[in-house]
Amino acid sequence: MAWLALGAAVLAALSVGRYPISAADLPGILSGAEQGPAALVFWNIRLPRVLGAMLVGASLAGAGAAFQAMFRNPLASPDLLGVTAGASLGAVLGIFLGLPVAAVQGLAFAGGIAAVAAVAGIAALVRGRGGDPVLVLVLAGIAFGALMGAAISLLKILADPYNQLPAITFWLLGTLSGANRGDVLAAAPAALLGLVLLAALRWRLNLLALGEDEARALGVRTGALRAAAVAAATLATAAVTALAGAVGWVGLVVPHMARLLGGAELRRVLPLSMLLGAAFLLAVDTLARSAGRLEVPLGVLTALLGTPLFLLLLARAGRR
Repeated sequence: MAWLALGAAVLAALSVGRYPISAADLPGILSGAEQGPAALVFWNIRLPRVLGAMLVGASLAGAGAAFQAMFRNPLASPDLLGVTAGASLGAVLGIFLGLPVAAVQGLAFAGGIAAVAAVAGIAALVRGRGGDPVLVLVLAGIAFGALMGAAISLLKILADPYNQLPAITFWLLGTLSGANRGDVLAAAPAALLGLVLLAALRWRLNLLALGEDEARALGVRTGALRAAAVAAATLATAAVTALAGAVGWVGLVVPHMARLLGGAELRRVLPLSMLLGAAFLLAVDTLARSAGRLEVPLGVLTALLGTPLFLLLLARAGRR
């Protein structure tokens, strides 16, 4: 079912847009027989954006599923440890300094990685004095995320209101409007590496849902496992946040959809979350660029669609 949803979303995304491409034209374009404007649009604009949306959706949903299992918290999401806030601060700083797009994306990626590294360091320092390691890590992430949010607000106040502030606001809402082939190729290695590592760890991560003591009794080195999983999820999230900006709700809602379809075990939920996340964000991006004359930011649509969907999932879980 997830594969069918993804296939339908890909076909619709490749065909729909300001320059429609019919399904009958796709074989000729893919084979190289068609060399007209439709082929130029397909290879240079439509296909990179479709691949970028799939990469972003799969990465955020996979990271969300891993975080929810690791922290045994159904409200956990990829920005729990401050990776989204750190990437946003890096990008906002790059826009504020007037750097080119590639440098802004590089700062966003570095900011996400540095934020989680700082959170982990603070958590390790506090944990040395005793306390629940999971709770300490989460609280440190929340506190550090609030600090970076304040820094972003300060930069928005200092930014030029005619040029820099609109660019900052648009980036913070999330968009793939400027994504090209080079951007997708730059983000893909880190994002795919993170997803592959999470997929390889999903059997062991499944044991963390039993609890810290139970997992250790089964021979799992919980500290090392959690550190590896956090690093992999952070790598994927930082890479796609640098590509598309701050896109919310995907990492929170999609894992719940996957659990509804595939059960509670992470070995099934994680790959299913990646497939559903890719299909969901691809459908949202197609709607964002084709619903009206002006493109709607991804963050707005994911919130508008994710909120009622999450409430519906909560209602179904309550009935169960």
